[in-house]
Amino acid sequence: MSNPLAPSVSDYRLAPPVMARFVGAYLVLLAVVLLGTTAAAVALDLNADLLVVVLALGVLGLIALAWWLRSKLVVVRLTDTGYQVRLVRAAGVTEARWTEVEDAVAAAPSDIECLVLRLKDGRSTTIPVQLVAGDKDDFARDVRDHLKRAHR
Repeated sequence: MSNPLAPSVSDYRLAPPVMARFVGAYLVLLAVVLLGTTAAAVALDLNADLLVVVLALGVLGLIALAWWLRSKLVVVRLTDTGYQVRLVRAAGVTEARWTEVEDAVAAAPSDIECLVLRLKDGRSTTIPVQLVAGDKDDFARDVRDHLKRAHR
């Protein structure tokens, strides 16, 4: 049984399709580095073991990136006192206290479904729900629950 007075923190990670884009970009970069290393090894008559070392380092980097994206990177953090948004371009205000938030509304600027947190001073935070792992309705409900608890 959960205690309603216990502090609650909700961390929302990056959605898997967005993670796949980051990993894909890394793989393209690794391929370019390997191509450059291969060209340099041929032109400078370097040992071919250099390619194996670069490839091994690249694979270790890939594993580290995937681990960080999957388990460490938090895109949205909701606490009892406020929220924090990271890695969202054009999010607007990336951090605020719940007492500063007027309301949370759904919007679709440029046909992208977003949750907009409108602040009392006229500023806002826009969070594209496709970037957040999990169900968009559950995410919106969690934001509204945090907001309601803070305004009691």
